[in-house]
Amino acid sequence: MNAPVLLLVLFTLVEVVLLGLVISFFLRLKKSQALVRQMQANHEHLLKKLQFNAQLEQEIVDTFERRQQELLQLDQRLEDRRDELANLLKQAEELTRSPQFLRQIIMAGHREGRSPQQLAKATGLTLEEVRLIIDQAQI
Repeated sequence: MNAPVLLLVLFTLVEVVLLGLVISFFLRLKKSQALVRQMQANHEHLLKKLQFNAQLEQEIVDTFERRQQELLQLDQRLEDRRDELANLLKQAEELTRSPQFLRQIIMAGHREGRSPQQLAKATGLTLEEVRLIIDQAQI
């Protein structure tokens, strides 16, 4: 074989090898592009999830703040109600310890047939005080 033909065959082989390398490079480039597109899609999906989570977290925080405010209002209402009930209890105790009320209780119990000992125990008065009230009412 002569040299020009050998050179032509050698150059052809080099060109075929280079063509194979170029084709291989483009195939890898296509795979890389597909991978980049998939990564971009995953990135967008991740960003959407993060945004959704942030919105959800904000809603939870808002709900928590609302519940805290409601609890504070309920606590204040309970405090007010406690004060009202304490005042009513104090008034009731003052009313039950009034002499006129005790006299009415003793007289009603005496009419029902209760003994002076039972009335003394129920009212917290001494037996002598109960007998005195009954005697005064009969006069």
